[in-house]
Amino acid sequence: MIVRKQKEISGHAAAVYSCAAKGNHIYSGSADKYVARWLVDEGVQDKFAIRFEQSIYALELVGEEFLVAGLADGGVHVFNVESRRELHYFTQHVTGVFSIKSNQVKGQVYIGDAEGNLSIWSHEFKLLLYLPLNCGKIRSIAVSDSGDRFALACQDETVRIFDTDFFNEIQTIQAHKDGATSVLFDPLDNSRLISGGKDALLKLWDLSSTHCLKTVVAHTFAIYDIVSVDGGNGLITASRDKNVKAWKTDGLEFVKRLDFKEGGHRHSVNALAKISEELVVSCSDDKRLVVWEVVS
Repeated sequence: MIVRKQKEISGHAAAVYSCAAKGNHIYSGSADKYVARWLVDEGVQDKFAIRFEQSIYALELVGEEFLVAGLADGGVHVFNVESRRELHYFTQHVTGVFSIKSNQVKGQVYIGDAEGNLSIWSHEFKLLLYLPLNCGKIRSIAVSDSGDRFALACQDETVRIFDTDFFNEIQTIQAHKDGATSVLFDPLDNSRLISGGKDALLKLWDLSSTHCLKTVVAHTFAIYDIVSVDGGNGLITASRDKNVKAWKTDGLEFVKRLDFKEGGHRHSVNALAKISEELVVSCSDDKRLVVWEVVS
């Protein structure tokens, strides 16, 4: 697997905390209080831009129509991306929203905040359940391929797994010292889970036993995001240590470090968004987005 820089996107006036992608569009949320949209092929901004009163910590695309933005004050805004109109504004959360994840199979949306509160919504944006988990910041949420489970990376050092029928917490894993910060169901085998933490470790878990199958010293600071590429055969990680790294999923084998010398970032890499199996975008405190190309 070869990973190389394809293009760089600039335009924000402050750190970029969040990104999402679909088709030929990348959405980015920044401390400059704007959500902007960029054309993947051209690497330029189109006419879609939204101004908020707070920094945007989380973005998620739901279905073909909706963009959900989570703000530093806990506000959640839902927009129709075609009409560019705001459809909903929710104040269920009162502290920063750090994670939003759509479950396309079950038609659900999960939202986590800085105090460990989880809200669960339908794709029609009706509140289904609000859970005060008291687990600290929920930094990342992952959904299994079948949609039957979702996992939370929590500041209290745990990864928590819930079913999507009754929303029971079915497993709790003591995962990372000082906090779990990223999580992904193994794309090759959803009976396993991959997690990253403030301890800079990448871990592979067997969910049938909650046994840790492998631990890798992956970065030098917190691992903020993990996405799969190349049909699930590869992984990309992003870290506060300024680096993006590529891995083989099987065995968590290291492939490449994508640092500033490789055209990467100067500061913390805060999030990743998968554009396709061959393209991933990263966003950073350096105000830039970088599109990476994966060649198998």
